[in-house]
Amino acid sequence: MDTVLQLLIRGWYFSIPLLMFSVFSVACCIERGLFWWKVTHRQEEIVRQALSQYRRNPRAAQYLLEQNADLPIARIFLAGLDLNEASPEDFKLALETALAAEVPLLKRFNTVFDTVITIAPFLGLLGTVTGIIQILSSIQLGDIGGTDTQGVGQGIAEALYSTAFGLIVAIPTLLISNTFRSLYLRQLSKIQEYGGELELLHRQRQELQAQQSSQRPYIKPGPTSGSTIPPYSSLEQSVQEPYANPGREF
Repeated sequence: MDTVLQLLIRGWYFSIPLLMFSVFSVACCIERGLFWWKVTHRQEEIVRQALSQYRRNPRAAQYLLEQNADLPIARIFLAGLDLNEASPEDFKLALETALAAEVPLLKRFNTVFDTVITIAPFLGLLGTVTGIIQILSSIQLGDIGGTDTQGVGQGIAEALYSTAFGLIVAIPTLLISNTFRSLYLRQLSKIQEYGGELELLHRQRQELQAQQSSQRPYIKPGPTSGSTIPPYSSLEQSVQEPYANPGREF
């Protein structure tokens, strides 16, 4: 154990960055793990309830989604439901815009994971190269007895340990990153599926409202009871009455 610590201290130029990458990677994995656990355990039930309530009472479905606005799909649905009497095209556009805004949150830290996966093996390779340099510097050609065997051993240990540390950081990060990426793709397909169902329900609701409004009987508005305006014929007679007798003297 002391030898490993001494090697890490001696190879600080690769051990400290690897340690920082490993800590940062673990923190990101914990955050993403909690996020995807919340999404996978709550989303299915909430979406099913919201779609079921939307068929009967859109206001109740909107209230349910507002209570669970910490879920990405709830925020996407609310973007469309907040539009009052929106056309199917506007409703679909609102859902697509909200989905585009949620994609960075769903793909959060993917770039960090890719960076760690790429750089960690190279840092290990850097330690391997410096270890080989130490081995070669400890070997004295033509003078086997004068070769620094301790330096050769330390160089070999540094080369092997640095490679192992780089792979220890990169391999688990790669596996976890692929898991999160698969969850993202699955979540994206579910959002598109549920969004399509909501668009269909909204279109059917709009068509039903249009059909009901077209079937209402048209009632011709009549004169109000309080009107004091006489009929047009009476007005015409009153206007023409002074001229009814052309021979009348004034």
